Amino acid sequence: MTTRTRTYLRALIAVVGVALVAGTVTACGDDGPPTIDYAVDARIASYNANTIGGNADGVLMVTGRIQPGFSFLGAFGQVIPDHDVGTVTRAPGSVLSLRYEFAPEAVFSDGTALDCDDLVLAWAAMSGRFAAFRPATTAGYRDIASVDCAAGERTAVVRFKPGRAYQNWAALFGAGTLLPAHVVARDAGVGDVLTPIRAGAQATVAGIAKSWNDGFALKPGPVDATRFPSAGPYRVDRYSKTDGLVLVANDKWWGDKPRTGRIVVWPRQTDATRRLPAGRYDVADVTTGMIDGEMSGSNGSSVPGRALAVEQLVLAGRGIAADPLVRQAFASCVPRETLAKRFGDGGRLWNQRILSPADNTAGAINGEFGRRYLRPDPARSRALLQQRAQAGASGPVRIRIAYLAPTTRRAQMVAAIAGACQAVGIEAIDASAPDIDVTALGTGFDALLVAGGASMSAAGAADPVGAAYALRAGDPSNLSGFRDPQVSGAVDALAVANAPGDRLPLIRAIENAAWSALPTIPLFAAPRTQRWNDRTGAVVAGYARSGTGWNMDRWTLGDN
Repeated sequence: MTTRTRTYLRALIAVVGVALVAGTVTACGDDGPPTIDYAVDARIASYNANTIGGNADGVLMVTGRIQPGFSFLGAFGQVIPDHDVGTVTRAPGSVLSLRYEFAPEAVFSDGTALDCDDLVLAWAAMSGRFAAFRPATTAGYRDIASVDCAAGERTAVVRFKPGRAYQNWAALFGAGTLLPAHVVARDAGVGDVLTPIRAGAQATVAGIAKSWNDGFALKPGPVDATRFPSAGPYRVDRYSKTDGLVLVANDKWWGDKPRTGRIVVWPRQTDATRRLPAGRYDVADVTTGMIDGEMSGSNGSSVPGRALAVEQLVLAGRGIAADPLVRQAFASCVPRETLAKRFGDGGRLWNQRILSPADNTAGAINGEFGRRYLRPDPARSRALLQQRAQAGASGPVRIRIAYLAPTTRRAQMVAAIAGACQAVGIEAIDASAPDIDVTALGTGFDALLVAGGASMSAAGAADPVGAAYALRAGDPSNLSGFRDPQVSGAVDALAVANAPGDRLPLIRAIENAAWSALPTIPLFAAPRTQRWNDRTGAVVAGYARSGTGWNMDRWTLGDN
């Protein structure tokens, strides 16, 4: 039994008992080799899950077993080491220092070894040190002082800044983060990425960043295997709107072979929205209410879970929503309690942005926050708008609310908000589109309806620190542009705090400040539907940003 197998067995036993059920060997009646059809609400337009757009789209739902790292997120968002890729050893000392060692067999599907260059590229891209990169967040990576190794080496020592022992260090350089540095170097016309990054050669690094940001666009059409090499049990074979994103077994993978050799992923902008109501899938992981009506396939498993993400409205820091009076008036007319009851799939009204509804502590303190905005207060909304008018502001108050379309439930939510706010003189407008760019917040629209601070698809992890960075000044995940020095300091302190007694006061301080300034309005636990049919085995619903595909290489079909 390999290390990977043992790791999976421990993870599976820890989260759920797995039933392997016999069935037919070809999914959904399609011709061809044994195939599992996997429907997701992610929008797969990139191979890079670490950009602002890739993170918002939910790319990690698909790439976790194509681009593994030194760890992965288990079903409940817990960090699990991936010893197939390599090992991480913490060195003794007062300053956090980690030794990363790639497994000797670890190679991309094009035969290139995983090495130091891939680590350095990931760190540089997500550290915030180089303005040309557009990462989704700098959490953890910003605290790294250096990555010590030579180009092509299979080991590296990652040293953190004194006093910045990032407590969730095990999640760094995890699944989806290790993009092929040799492809980026080829694009940028350099021998390796490490040398110019170490030298701080801004012009050359800008070329490297351009490739990292934009060079991994993945669109329906021919797939260039030299641009999208895999380091996991699956690789991308082809991609089309009618045939989906086809993943096949990677013959260069050195770990346990995938149990099913072919998985077809049906993301948004493919045939997914027609397959879901017709039951033409084997596994599905989508936001609840993505389609109009019920998902077919009721003979399968629909698994209620402990949500790790919070559905919320993110308000722009520019344009009309930048006005504090507008924010307060809008928050005072949003029917949060009604929204939770109608659209929260049984979840309670949630008043927190950092701690998830799955957190044992969070439930006990949930009532401490957002008391002024528990129910609509039309009189207060009108008074605030009157105060704005007396200050010289004129014209109608229109809040354009965007979300990734089509999503029937979110359309109904916006309609409910519009109905409640119309009575006080605020016009809430549905600004949804299938090509929403979250960075257009404040220009193309005034509010985003998302799961978590910045995701339009699966989101969250067991550790709450990442969610806190959506309120830290300067972090890319802070889409609203919220700036409060005390909050940023509290987020920085939270990132290195280990004891619950140290963390809770920081979380309270952040939440209270956020309720005062209203960069976001939390609503309820982000509801998701995870379902699979009785021909598919070893599926374990995943509640984190990696989704149910976190262990797709262990899925079985029939008796294979």
